[in-house]
Amino acid sequence: MKTTIMFCLAALLMISTSQAQEKQRVLMETELGDITLEMWPDVAPKTVENFVGLAMGTKEWKDPNSGEMKKEPFYDGLSFHRVIDDFMIQGGCPLGNGTSGPGYKFEDECYEAGTELTGAIIDENMALEVFQQVVAPYYQRTTEPDTLLDKIVKSCQAQQSGRPMMVHDVEWYKDKVGMPADQKIMGKGKLKAKVAYATICMANAGPNTNGSQFFIVTKKAGCDWLDGKHTVFGKVVKGMDVAHAIEKKGSGITINTVRVVE
Repeated sequence: MKTTIMFCLAALLMISTSQAQEKQRVLMETELGDITLEMWPDVAPKTVENFVGLAMGTKEWKDPNSGEMKKEPFYDGLSFHRVIDDFMIQGGCPLGNGTSGPGYKFEDECYEAGTELTGAIIDENMALEVFQQVVAPYYQRTTEPDTLLDKIVKSCQAQQSGRPMMVHDVEWYKDKVGMPADQKIMGKGKLKAKVAYATICMANAGPNTNGSQFFIVTKKAGCDWLDGKHTVFGKVVKGMDVAHAIEKKGSGITINTVRVVE
């Protein structure tokens, strides 16, 4: 009896482990055929959640034409609006010209957490980096910066220096600026994934400007110049022949649907 129970437990454990190792897959149906994508939430959890949420219609987004907030499948009917032979195919723009997205932006997930910044800012180079990477981006996106932050930002901009920040403790910025505990300030951690053949990556307009646009890499050689600049969140496991067909056909190929299949 004991042996039977142990055998059953072992079998259940093997099944559980096997299921845990399985990656979520997304089927992208295009007018030239299907592309199956494997998602990498262990590499880019926020990006995968965003892509899947938009695809399935569970994440709210803003229609750039009407300004209406919607909660319906985002990618259905869009196109690969930007195609470069021997490089990539890009889609996910609701206006079809590369200028729009879901009405919001979110941060990159290219690197592991770097060195956490603690204690007072005592070095001008450190202060300038904190200003450029944390304070300035926060100041640009918040609608109601407090008086002290406003004064510091204007002083830094006027002096082209981070020195005005040096009299303040970093803990103040964690509270006021909302810097997460693992914020990469003084150096980046390990690169999570390289931009490589058959990977799907986020397209952007600069650091931390991700939205809905993505690209699938069709270039078989390296794309090292893109590493650390574009979040890699999965890969094509079936249908690269379709991706290459789109690559050869050029821009305008329609994405019929994008859905999670397992």
